[in-house]
Amino acid sequence: MTEEEMRKRLAALRVEHRDLDAAIAALTDTDGPDQLRVARLKKRKLALKDQIAQIEDYLTPDIIA
Repeated sequence: MTEEEMRKRLAALRVEHRDLDAAIAALTDTDGPDQLRVARLKKRKLALKDQIAQIEDYLTPDIIA
């Protein structure tokens, strides 16, 4: 995967992460939130966060001070 492809993937993951955040907030604001569905969305959100961090670490060069 090229650096450009990784940057595009990173942008897409960030958008999906924000969308999940909004979906979780909408579900918890309802009268009877589906706890299983909320838990699954939170799990997916954490997985996305891990993927985002992994790509960011790869794209950010290590600087030895």
